[in-house]
Amino acid sequence: MALTVETNGRATVDTGLPSKVPAIAHPLAEDPTEIASNIKYHALYSPHFSPFKFDLEQAYYATAESVRDRLIQQWNDTYRHYHKTNPKQTYYLSMEYLQGRALTNAVGNLDIQDAYADALKQLGHELEDIVEQEKDAALGNGGLGRLASCFLDSMATLNLPAWGYGLRYRYGLFKQRITKAGQEEIAEDWLEKFSPWEVVRHDVVYPIKFFGHVEVLPSGSRKWVGGEVMKAVAYDVPIPGYKTRNTNSLRLWEAKASTEDFNLFQFNDGQYESSAQLHSRAQQICAVLYPGDATEDGKLLRLKQQFFLCSASLQDIISRFKERENEKSEIQWSEFPAKVAVQLNDTHPTLAIPELMRLLMDDEGLGWDESWDITTRTIAYTNHTVLPEALEKWSQAVMWKLLPRHMEIITEIDKRFIAMINSTKPDLEGNLPALRILDDNPQKAVVRMANLCVVSSHTVNGVAQLHSDILKAELFSDYVSIWPAKFQNKTNGITPRRWLRFCNPDLSQIISKWLKTDQWVTNLDLLTNLRQFADNADFHAEWESAKFASKERLAQYVLQVTGVSIDPNTLFDIQVKRIHEYKRQLLNILGVVYRYKKLKAMKPEDRKNTTSRTIMIGGKAFATYTNAKRIVKLVNDVGAVVNTDPEVNSFLKVVFVPNYNVSVAEILIPGSELSQHISTAGMEASGTSNMKFALNGCLIIGTLDGANVEIREEIGETNFFLFGATADEVPGLRKDREKGLFKPDPRFEEAKQFIRSGAFGSYDYNPLLESLEGNSGYGRGDYFLVGHDFPSYMDAQEKVDEAYKDRKRWIKMSILSTAGSGKFSSDRTISQYATEIWNIKECPCPGSVA
Repeated sequence: MALTVETNGRATVDTGLPSKVPAIAHPLAEDPTEIASNIKYHALYSPHFSPFKFDLEQAYYATAESVRDRLIQQWNDTYRHYHKTNPKQTYYLSMEYLQGRALTNAVGNLDIQDAYADALKQLGHELEDIVEQEKDAALGNGGLGRLASCFLDSMATLNLPAWGYGLRYRYGLFKQRITKAGQEEIAEDWLEKFSPWEVVRHDVVYPIKFFGHVEVLPSGSRKWVGGEVMKAVAYDVPIPGYKTRNTNSLRLWEAKASTEDFNLFQFNDGQYESSAQLHSRAQQICAVLYPGDATEDGKLLRLKQQFFLCSASLQDIISRFKERENEKSEIQWSEFPAKVAVQLNDTHPTLAIPELMRLLMDDEGLGWDESWDITTRTIAYTNHTVLPEALEKWSQAVMWKLLPRHMEIITEIDKRFIAMINSTKPDLEGNLPALRILDDNPQKAVVRMANLCVVSSHTVNGVAQLHSDILKAELFSDYVSIWPAKFQNKTNGITPRRWLRFCNPDLSQIISKWLKTDQWVTNLDLLTNLRQFADNADFHAEWESAKFASKERLAQYVLQVTGVSIDPNTLFDIQVKRIHEYKRQLLNILGVVYRYKKLKAMKPEDRKNTTSRTIMIGGKAFATYTNAKRIVKLVNDVGAVVNTDPEVNSFLKVVFVPNYNVSVAEILIPGSELSQHISTAGMEASGTSNMKFALNGCLIIGTLDGANVEIREEIGETNFFLFGATADEVPGLRKDREKGLFKPDPRFEEAKQFIRSGAFGSYDYNPLLESLEGNSGYGRGDYFLVGHDFPSYMDAQEKVDEAYKDRKRWIKMSILSTAGSGKFSSDRTISQYATEIWNIKECPCPGSVA
């Protein structure tokens, strides 16, 4: 579609766009006609493409910039209001943010989606088509990053003064492509053109140093000198609250080198690569999320990323604090913890601890005791895992090389911690080797980042009650005896805006209609009032109709991206999350293999009495995680056989949904009827997709792991398909296995043998299947208890089949699932963080939305 070019408000070229819409700037427009004019203004006067075109892509960028106008005004008002009132603020440090698309969220939170839909119709486009043009920001990997984004949404909605800090990854993790060979990783292209949502702050730039050495000054103080210095440049993304003026910031750091670091003499001498070495190294820092760390260079790069985030963010926080304090006669550093709360999202930002110490001592001239008091009262730590491989440990040699001053500080923290234990807790002296921050094992001396976080933070929290209990009873039990008040639970939550109100409008409208209010969007506990309609036939009919419409939409999407046709009348059974052995996608697909084998053996008339299922699995396997990639390959190989088997494929389909991300989840979750959350008990810290599925009326088959425990309590035990060992049983079962006491279920052996028979192709799955066999040993011994839980898993699946045949019962269970999901709002989680950890209060911008 071509643009009409305007001169003095009149059309001079008739190129297909309605000429009655003038291109006039209306940055705060609410009327659809004025919004259309503002969109057209941006198409003409904020151009990113050749003139005379207004196709979907151009329309998306012009629409986004029109919405951004409105956001910028609220953003600036919020910034000014926080500066004027000077409240205590929270700064959330995370290596990941899985934001998803911003346009739907922005027009939804601003409550202007209908106006924008009307405006775009005047310009010849549909809002739904425009939204599809936006690429997901590739700033995260899984639940950790999506949680951070839900938290930002809740902080803004609750009018809390808060900032998110992260890195502006050029390529993020990777885009997943599925071929006959399995998963292939290609670079994510979300920034190939540009993001219309970010604003570069050219005035917010900080120096970040690496390498170098420490000098002792005549005064006795120490200074980090030499090394290489890069610049951290701030890119801000607006985070609007739902129906509130408050618009907070996600500040993302980009690494750059200075112009003087480009050696013009070398370049003109033909030494092109060496002339721009620092520029090249700067680009590497924000190129990729979690670069491979098998090599020394890979480890250095990951550590650089973590320090870059911490140093830039803390310099920014201190700069803002000093700016406010400079308005007084002198800076009161003792007030810093009264104005600043820093939350570490897992161990990735641990270097914030020694960096804050360094900045206070070396740059601001404070002594150790005062700096330590400030640091420990400022920083809090969220633990997200009990998996040993995910509790970061960094080589001391690498740390001394990259961050010599920080290693001095960490060594001193460790030394003082040891002295404190010796003087106050002599009963723990024997446990000191495990409690210390530094592990001085001469073969592999490391810094234990989780230990550093626990020792240095004022609060440590887990993310589900079971997880927090395990942290206190097992992982951090000795620390609990030292600081019993330091440990808390903060069960995770999800934003009901993105995960019901916007992604499932049909169901949302029915909920608002029957509750006679839409206040549940910011008070999710109101969903409990749906229970009174759980047996209402009219409500059932509307509920089922909304669910079926979402299933049809999902079926269209699956056909579009995989070429597989699926039937919306079958049970849609979905497991989407990172591919990991502890999450047990392998248990799922082994169950599918057994189901397929049984269907094949049945008489045609018996098959008609089964519950037809479409099983969808999605998620990314880390590029170097061999067994996870084998699981992806197996799912696709099973699907290729099952889906083309004319005897079975009307009763069973198996689909691997490629390149799982937030936008894909927004289609999958509303269309799901059964969701699998089947991790080995005690291994999933919380899980948050389980909350999204339950909120959308999807039933869960799962273990008593993570937040599953609390979801089952809230929605009712009869509405949850439970199976598997409990967390307290797992260690004993592993020991029994090592003693050779495990007796495999015949169905388990049958499924493995069927794969080995070559029924799903010639690929060698022996290494994957052997991980489930033997009694112990690396890569063997079924550490995640797939074999133990298989029989109870299959029994639970039979219960699912029976329940689905009773449509009235199933819909009632679905309604009660949504009705019991109120606890799992991130608004509740963030309110608890604000009052119980951060001690911050709401700070609403005056006035209503302009």
